[in-house]
Amino acid sequence: MGCPLPISNVPKLKNANNFIGRCQECIGTEYVYTAESDKAPFLTDWSKRFTGTALAVLKPKNTNEVAALVTLCQAANMAIVPQGGNTGLCGGATPGKNGDCVVISTSRLNQIRELDLQNSTITLEAGVILRNAQDAAIKAGKLFPLSLAAEGSCTIGGNLSTNAGGVQVLHYGNMRDLCLGIELVTPTGEIFNGLRGLRKDNTGYSLKDLYIGAEGSLGIITAATLKLYPLPKSKVTALVAIKNIPAGIQLIDLARESSNADLTAFELISTRALRLTSQWKKNTEHASSSQSDWYVLLEFSSMEAEQANRDRLENLLGRALELELISDAIIANSIQQSRDLWSIRESIPEAQLALGTVIKHDISLPISQIANFVEATEIKLQHLWPKMQTIIFGHVGDGNLHYNLVPLSPDLSNDIEERRKYINQLVHDQVYAYSGSFSAEHGIGQAKREELPLRKSTVEIELMKSIKRALDPKNIMNPGKVL
Repeated sequence: MGCPLPISNVPKLKNANNFIGRCQECIGTEYVYTAESDKAPFLTDWSKRFTGTALAVLKPKNTNEVAALVTLCQAANMAIVPQGGNTGLCGGATPGKNGDCVVISTSRLNQIRELDLQNSTITLEAGVILRNAQDAAIKAGKLFPLSLAAEGSCTIGGNLSTNAGGVQVLHYGNMRDLCLGIELVTPTGEIFNGLRGLRKDNTGYSLKDLYIGAEGSLGIITAATLKLYPLPKSKVTALVAIKNIPAGIQLIDLARESSNADLTAFELISTRALRLTSQWKKNTEHASSSQSDWYVLLEFSSMEAEQANRDRLENLLGRALELELISDAIIANSIQQSRDLWSIRESIPEAQLALGTVIKHDISLPISQIANFVEATEIKLQHLWPKMQTIIFGHVGDGNLHYNLVPLSPDLSNDIEERRKYINQLVHDQVYAYSGSFSAEHGIGQAKREELPLRKSTVEIELMKSIKRALDPKNIMNPGKVL
């Protein structure tokens, strides 16, 4: 499928001290970290699987400073690793092992530049934490709908660079759908100002879409103009025990019919995943009485009054009971109860760590193939190694599953770690056998870089390499990631 781009095609910097001095002149000595203790938080990814080294961590405060730093790096043949909240799971914002790079953190680019309420847009810098963006929108009487587990620490720039999805994709779309325009610094240090709040703009190539999802390999996103939506007047949430996955897929169609396009979340959760969480364990009566292997967490967000929204949900569940698609349901009766139900879903990723080594798969499938994939893959995995179990949850409304493997007991962690390569290959082979993708919302980074040429056609890989070579001929922008 062709060789990947080299991690570095430039010589080592001969005078590092001079380079560091120039960076200090640009942004101030206090924002150039060179001590190992200061750099350490920026050198390991959230999953703790990837740790690298860097000459320095640089923290510019605005786009002009980013551009000045990139210009210096371009002249010095210094590789750059852009980093936002450092919450990624694939090592995309983590430097490699050779240390011939700097990390440029966007954490100080944290200003909300404009709220245009009549245009229903917000323009903000890349380092703004997602929850702060949500709160700013709410304060203005609007909704910014991107919502995911790391929203208290991930940043807008990282969300854009990974084309983040989250729990409300089926209604609002992912970050590419939510973004109208971006500002970025190119690998040559030029500033591209594309902060346009236009829903229609067919003036040539859609440049912003090149950079969204590129994981910082083509440039550094410094700001964005994003869509806002009206705040819903009511939300109703339910946790529903379903007969099986095919029944859950039927429930999606019923929910869409009954909700009048107000279905904003539809999360599939295995009972095995639910039982890991402390919030679920608190509800011992329901947990012990449940005989279902699968649950769905769904939510309607409506411009109607709460009672009308609730009535619609209850009618949906009544119909589903009649069709024997579901066996039980919990409907939240308050905001706190809704939060409690969501806390079950949101606590699964951390709760599963107690089981030992976790082999994670962020996959997407046609919704019609999810049940077939789960059944067939379970059989193959058990044949490979019966001492592991699946922890399955995800945004099934848009076909995105978090399909994770853990040992039956923590003491078997080393055994499952030794099988990681073979497990990944088996799962991903199954994903593609059912017309899916091995990366849904987490990206490629370092974790999946070597596998990408095996999963994409030669034409696709060469087109991507052509874009990379054209925009970043020195390969200084996040080398060793994606391609």
